[in-house]
Amino acid sequence: MPYYIGDVIRDEGTLIARTPEKFREAGIEVRLESTVTAIDVTQGRVRLTNGELLPYDVLVLATGAESRLPAWPGFDLPGVFLLKNLADAIRIKAHLNRSACRKAVVIGAGFIGMEMCEALRERGMETTVIHRGERPVARWDAEFAREIVAALERNGVAFLAGTELRGIEAGTSCPLKVMTSRGPIEADLVLVAVGIAPNVLLARDMGLRIGATGAIGVDAQQRTSAPNVYAVGDCCEVYHRVSSRWAYLPLGDTANKQGRLAGRIIGGRPAAHPGVVGAQSFKIFELETAATGLNEAEALQAGFDPIGDVYWGNAIAGYFGKRKLGLKLLADRASGKLLGAQAIGETGAVGRINTLSAALWSELTLDEIGWLDLAYAPPFGGAWDVIHRAAQRLQRKR
Repeated sequence: MPYYIGDVIRDEGTLIARTPEKFREAGIEVRLESTVTAIDVTQGRVRLTNGELLPYDVLVLATGAESRLPAWPGFDLPGVFLLKNLADAIRIKAHLNRSACRKAVVIGAGFIGMEMCEALRERGMETTVIHRGERPVARWDAEFAREIVAALERNGVAFLAGTELRGIEAGTSCPLKVMTSRGPIEADLVLVAVGIAPNVLLARDMGLRIGATGAIGVDAQQRTSAPNVYAVGDCCEVYHRVSSRWAYLPLGDTANKQGRLAGRIIGGRPAAHPGVVGAQSFKIFELETAATGLNEAEALQAGFDPIGDVYWGNAIAGYFGKRKLGLKLLADRASGKLLGAQAIGETGAVGRINTLSAALWSELTLDEIGWLDLAYAPPFGGAWDVIHRAAQRLQRKR
């Protein structure tokens, strides 16, 4: 959606996976703008706002996640937006097109906030990020976070770390004024991107088990604690193969797989979700950033004794040029088993993390990763890839 707002994608129709008409052609009835007010598990009925009762034999909850809002006034003012779905993106783009906006404030520094910085700068807007923490994308290594901040600053984005929000008011020179611990910031548009939480309101009312993460608890077949009730997507937990725990990882690819799996099971083709390793990535101007597995805090919580190292290398063969690439590996000190990885650079970061995600999936050790058979060609990496060198160096530190 940030790429649609930034005009990289011009036609919102390309972002619609399937229209209601296509669903109906497949025999699926779609009820748009219909809200469920209650679900009777004992009777197997869903109640809509108009009072209609829909009986069910099997129910799938896909209620997604809700955007968090800070507890301050002014978030209902015109020009203040959330970005949760395509409808939000269309509203933001329409506002930008009709209002000749010049100044934007992004509240929060997670994935969406970072991607939106690029989209807003592409539209020529003066952009400021307000973040109460000390570095963006908090689970990233501090060294890599500094690279992200440097990329923001190189591209004209002001990053205000350690800044507390105090609310939003009507502005003077601009329509809006964001009140912060550093003083007011005038803006034409404000994007609130301070995180999401699983939407479990209906699930709680139904008496379903809520996991320790706050999301709906499911099993490997997406079943909830109620008979014939499934949950998929950003409202439910997923099993993490590295930590051996249920986690909350609201990612689009995971949601798609959970939905496909539930459909197969309901359709009489039993299967089990194999879990995830937590692979994720985003682009921030000229940088690729990606991560997989656990960070130090998560590894400790899962009972490991983690040892990590940041290795700065070259994404291509040295005699072919210079493409700086940072790779952080995290492993269990006793076994040498890989626990997680992060990467950042102008090229090659996502590809390396995809490789290391497969290594996590297969429970490879540092020694095994240091000898992986990887495709070699000077434009794409050296004979000894950054992955090899980083794994071998961390192996020597154990």
